[in-house]
Amino acid sequence: MSNHISGIQQLLYTEDAGADVANKYLTFVVENQIYGLSIQNVNGIIQMQEITPVPELPPHVKGVINMRGIVVPIIDVNLRFGKAEQTYNERTCIIILETEQGYVGIIVDAVREVLEIPPENISPRPALGTQNASYINGIGRVGEKIVLLLDSKLLVGQEMAAYGDKLP
Repeated sequence: MSNHISGIQQLLYTEDAGADVANKYLTFVVENQIYGLSIQNVNGIIQMQEITPVPELPPHVKGVINMRGIVVPIIDVNLRFGKAEQTYNERTCIIILETEQGYVGIIVDAVREVLEIPPENISPRPALGTQNASYINGIGRVGEKIVLLLDSKLLVGQEMAAYGDKLP
């Protein structure tokens, strides 16, 4: 595992042990845009690995991996957002999310850092009328940076509910 991912992974475990994680977000990049997920829903970060395809799933559900004896479905966020498929490289990784249906991995271009974004720096999601905007919980402001905060349940929950019976 790269030093960058290891450092963020360690930070996640440290933050998880603390009491106040409500305003902490794991940030990552998809097509040069910074996104964030509440660390309350993040179980870990792993490097890209071989994904076993599963027939009859939509293109953005790449398949499954075996993570310490648990079968984990993997979603490519670029494809989920209707963007072009990216070539995976050494920075590409999988963020493991904990959902009501179990673990789900999302492929992202790169992880960045864990940021604390106070509620007063978060604006409500815009009413853009697009399906992709429905995944957005809010828009965080960190200095000059804009971080699109995603709702992990909306990002992966609908997929697992709709296709869960086709997954091993």
